[in-house]
Amino acid sequence: MLEALGWGALAASSLVVGAVLALVRTWSATVVGLVLGFGAGALIASVSFELAEEGLRIGSGYAVAAGLALGGVTYFIADRLVERWGGRSGGSSAGAPLAVGAFLDGIPEQAVLGIGIASGEGVSAALVVAIFASNLPEAIGSAADMRSAGRSRRSVIVLWTAVAVCCTLATLGGTALADTVSSDAQAFVDGFAAGALLTMLIDSMVPEAKEKAKDWAGLATVAGFALAAGLSLLGG
Repeated sequence: MLEALGWGALAASSLVVGAVLALVRTWSATVVGLVLGFGAGALIASVSFELAEEGLRIGSGYAVAAGLALGGVTYFIADRLVERWGGRSGGSSAGAPLAVGAFLDGIPEQAVLGIGIASGEGVSAALVVAIFASNLPEAIGSAADMRSAGRSRRSVIVLWTAVAVCCTLATLGGTALADTVSSDAQAFVDGFAAGALLTMLIDSMVPEAKEKAKDWAGLATVAGFALAAGLSLLGG
């Protein structure tokens, strides 16, 4: 249990680190866009090699497909609610979609990490690094947007700390449930994380990376994908 807590906290800590980095100084739009593009590439690799592929390996295609559908719809609805809340309150929802995405994919993704530890497969270094590397730009981009929209430093740090704590606890939850959930249930969790990630990428992260970094966003995305894919293949 302590092992799962340690690895879960390490993977989720980049959410807080990213938020702090975004607040200690003002980053140019180009830099934020490059970071978001890099993170998008890492997330695409994570979806491909650590979530969808793993889900199909341990469970049925139907379980993965159901998870993909529910994860995508859940993020879509949550994102719309965030935007509606921002409009009704007269405030800004800037950065909130990335926070929602980090939460929705982080919970099942780190639960998968905990399940792997408890099942005796050992710690997937590739998955830990992929989670850490992809969380960092999400937090930086979101916190930077929140800061520019006028949110206080304290509220930004509190938000991302809460997300990080929830993700860490999800690793413990995965460890506790490892012996009780079926392979199809694990495959469903993988699919849910992948669906939430893909929807967030296309709706929020990729468009913002392109807007901020212009034509450089594509190269940053390739770099992020290459690093995360390489780690996944080495870990496999």
